[in-house]
Amino acid sequence: MAKQPSDVPAASPIPPQPIPSTPPTATFPPVEDVNGASGAGSPAEEKVSSLYIWLQVLGQFGVFVAFITPIAISLSIRLSELAPGREEYLGYITGSGALVVMLTGPLLGTLSDRTRTRLGRRRPFMIVGMLLGVISLIVMALAPNPIILGAGWILAQLGWGQVLGNLQISMADRLPESQRGKVAGLTGFATQIAPVFGVVIAGTLTGNSLLMFLLPGAVGVLFVTLFVFLIHEEDSRGRTFDEKLSVKNILSKYVFNPRRYPDFSLVWLGRFLFYFGLTLNTTFTAFFFASRLGVPVTEVAPIIATLGLFGIFATTLGAIGGGFLSDKLRRRRVFVLTGAVLFAAGAITTALAPDVTLLYVGSLTTSVGIGMFAAVDQALLLDVLPEKDTSAGRFMSITGFAVSIPQAAAPFLAPVFLAIGATAAGDKNYTLLYIIAGAITIVGGLVVLRVRSVR
Repeated sequence: MAKQPSDVPAASPIPPQPIPSTPPTATFPPVEDVNGASGAGSPAEEKVSSLYIWLQVLGQFGVFVAFITPIAISLSIRLSELAPGREEYLGYITGSGALVVMLTGPLLGTLSDRTRTRLGRRRPFMIVGMLLGVISLIVMALAPNPIILGAGWILAQLGWGQVLGNLQISMADRLPESQRGKVAGLTGFATQIAPVFGVVIAGTLTGNSLLMFLLPGAVGVLFVTLFVFLIHEEDSRGRTFDEKLSVKNILSKYVFNPRRYPDFSLVWLGRFLFYFGLTLNTTFTAFFFASRLGVPVTEVAPIIATLGLFGIFATTLGAIGGGFLSDKLRRRRVFVLTGAVLFAAGAITTALAPDVTLLYVGSLTTSVGIGMFAAVDQALLLDVLPEKDTSAGRFMSITGFAVSIPQAAAPFLAPVFLAIGATAAGDKNYTLLYIIAGAITIVGGLVVLRVRSVR
């Protein structure tokens, strides 16, 4: 699932989230395959066309405009209309959607792998997901109460989430090693700027709930439709499978044997640790800034907004720079580690910052690290993904757990660290929290150095 929208960290969507033509100009040196990836039938050995790359970038951009806009602004506006003063409902709504994705992800990924149609395996899921996504936007726009609003969000997770998931699975199916870093960097850039466009569109339509949801959705429909119609996928009706699906077999798709796929396991663990540290760092940003600057939480909103704007450029610098360089130098692991170290350096700088200037420096440094880690780690994931020919959807979905579990668990653990050394006046130990967050991300980067099949 690699970077589903539900997995996008508050301070930096990427993500996670991340085609044959001519032979690649550069390939990684042959090494022992320790991940069970198929040989001749693995992802294409030829470079993808520019058309595929740009439609992939635009497709993911469109999904994020359609899908992240509700998280960023539209859901909050509708909830304030339906249940004034009950902001906690937003957590219930978004949490329910994330839970549904966790429960259905590997199942839907497996079904995508086994789909046999004239349109191929991935495009039918994009088409149905897009239609369901549009229905979800209408449901949220017209919801008469918070329960229906939440149901609409769950439909959005299932619909737009499947579109994004199958776009990313298509990358696993078709991208050669020599282009994975570049494409991951470009899609990372697209998903950074997409929420800004979505918020601008929705912000001008707050008086019309239907247009506030549907106009960003139209952007998603346009670009996904272009991808579906212009990017050919091979007819999958002739595919055969050794095993039939049963309840037991489906449940087995939610787990994997780390000993059988050691490199995939290491990348999964590295991503889990990085996003655990990231979530510890970002969950309490507004409260930390207010505490450090000695002002009410409401007064730090302009600072966080400004940081968000500059953070887009910082994250994009890390994503595109790291992605392109990792392809050019034929190295992944060192850039993943560098991204983790940059994040940790920024987190520690922020933790120790005595004024606004160093808060900015620390925050922007973490953004560069997030961008670099997310883009190159996505390319590394595609390099080591097991059974690419038959089970790419399943393993991409399992990868989503490496982001969704930390996002669910870290906020519950953070108060333990905040309480250590807390003062009687109520001051929390944000310094310790940020230092621990940085240390965890570095461990995540170090874990990736143990990957054997990719340099």
